[in-house]
Amino acid sequence: MPAIIKRLSAHGLQDIAHSASSLREAEALEDPGGVYTVSNTVQRSRVLHLDAHLDRLEASARSLGIPLQLQRARLRRALRCMILESEYGDVRFRISLSAADPQSCLLSIEPYQPPSPAVLRAGIRCITAPLPRQNPSSKASAWMRQRARLQRQMPPDVSEVLLLDARGAILEGASSNFYAILGGTLHSADSGILRGIARQIVLQICVEHLPLKLEPPLLGDLPDFQESFITSSSRGIIPVVAIDGGDIGTGQRGPFTAALQAHYQRWASTHAQEL
Repeated sequence: MPAIIKRLSAHGLQDIAHSASSLREAEALEDPGGVYTVSNTVQRSRVLHLDAHLDRLEASARSLGIPLQLQRARLRRALRCMILESEYGDVRFRISLSAADPQSCLLSIEPYQPPSPAVLRAGIRCITAPLPRQNPSSKASAWMRQRARLQRQMPPDVSEVLLLDARGAILEGASSNFYAILGGTLHSADSGILRGIARQIVLQICVEHLPLKLEPPLLGDLPDFQESFITSSSRGIIPVVAIDGGDIGTGQRGPFTAALQAHYQRWASTHAQEL
């Protein structure tokens, strides 16, 4: 099923003269100087922490000097209308704002494909790159394009690129936040990263399972990683079982990650709100 893309302006929802087969293909239609956010719905039209996404969208715009005043109620109505008219069921959506015209936005939706049970159970393999983002606190369209180039270079059996700083600390993934357990404590970066919405939830619920230290793990300590995982709004919690060819722990999803996945799913199903 193709992506559906509409422009929301003062005149309401309008069709645009371009089409795309997916949200990734739709990136080419967006202003590289703009900002965006991505999430998905559950039970067709319920969303987890949409206001947090919109808060971050406004903060990203401010950091780039874009004057943005979101009319949130109108945006919610427009997004809900697109979702219900599409008959796609659950959707993955992107809200994109242009630096040239911040009073309108592009709304793009596609059918949501959640991570498979096999991926949630078996995990993914990652590689690293010494490429911290220039403006990590901003979810900018320019990074979306840089990230796409990184992802095109990934080997077939690799699912994410982890970004390193000059010390070799693992800051975040190209499209995710990163976590590792060392000595029974969960480590994750707190600066030099985009603070993801899924990350907000994980930091809230993880303390019921083990201690938290907001410092990035070092790649040099990889042999000591007991478990690791990434998070993003559209994927939730995904185990990481190998980095740069080196297995994490036993090379399988660990018990803490499994417990946190279950906790996250319960939390999300309880807190998702109707658009």
